[in-house]
Amino acid sequence: MLYFCIMLQNNTSDKCLISFIVTFHNMTEELVRECIDSILNLSLRKEEREILVVDDGSDKCLLDSLSDIADNIIYIRKASEGIASARNFGMRIATGKYIQFVDGEDKLLSEAYEHCVDIARYNSPDIVIFNTGSDGSGRNDYEGEEPTEGTEYLKRNNLTTSPWGYLFAERLLAGLKFDTTIEGTEEEFTTLLFLCAEKIYSTSAEAYYDRKCEKRKIDRHDKKAVIRHLDDNEKIIARLQDLSATMPTNDRIALQRRIAQLTMNYILNTLLWTRSSKQLESRITRLESCGLFPLPDKNYSKKYVLFNKLSRRRLIRKMICKMLG
Repeated sequence: MLYFCIMLQNNTSDKCLISFIVTFHNMTEELVRECIDSILNLSLRKEEREILVVDDGSDKCLLDSLSDIADNIIYIRKASEGIASARNFGMRIATGKYIQFVDGEDKLLSEAYEHCVDIARYNSPDIVIFNTGSDGSGRNDYEGEEPTEGTEYLKRNNLTTSPWGYLFAERLLAGLKFDTTIEGTEEEFTTLLFLCAEKIYSTSAEAYYDRKCEKRKIDRHDKKAVIRHLDDNEKIIARLQDLSATMPTNDRIALQRRIAQLTMNYILNTLLWTRSSKQLESRITRLESCGLFPLPDKNYSKKYVLFNKLSRRRLIRKMICKMLG
């Protein structure tokens, strides 16, 4: 069952500047309120912002608890289908020129995020990338870069940001959404979004407080969850590989770097999470059959070059598994 609780007093035919999509499941009122307050504390006027609070089927509805800020938010309560579904729902009804995801237990660091708002206001970017932190300090001695195209950004950088680590133009979506059937769908979503961008700004501003960074790590003792996560990662890599074959040369080169990065992370995670030589070799064999292993002989980063050299040697792979096991 899906139903809405909409609380918004100012209706306008014009698009607001930013739609903030706050998603949560079974979180305390204190955390969700702190998250919303961090948005309300920004310099954005009421008509410039839209706060979509998507409750993904929590045991307790927070609607009554947030009644004092009713005229500042749109509260949506839906069946519990996971964060990907909650984000998709938020994107479907968002009316802002830009979209910012915020997890309900996290918050924006207002002073630093103001810099991102200014970029959106005055530079008409497609994407604004910023830093996240877990100490809440909100570093604001930031340095900016000149804007770059998405393909050029992907060709020169390892993409490490999460969906809450950037502000993006709603016009980029064009039907793009999170795959609700797999784990790690944000990797695919973010990659495809960046490929569509023509004007990306990157700032060193630490504008987001990631309260749950440690909890997002996979519990390697949950074997079913580990296998499911690895299998889904493999699906995403294979889908991006198939897509790259249909792309123009420049886009394909950019996507190939991203695929190599994801494949490296996939092999490394298989090693660290399973600590099983059998699992590792089985998955590497499948990568070989798809042309994904060995990794491309590219100088993407020092870590990549070293990992590429070591991962090609089966004896070294076996020794590391034995040491970890």
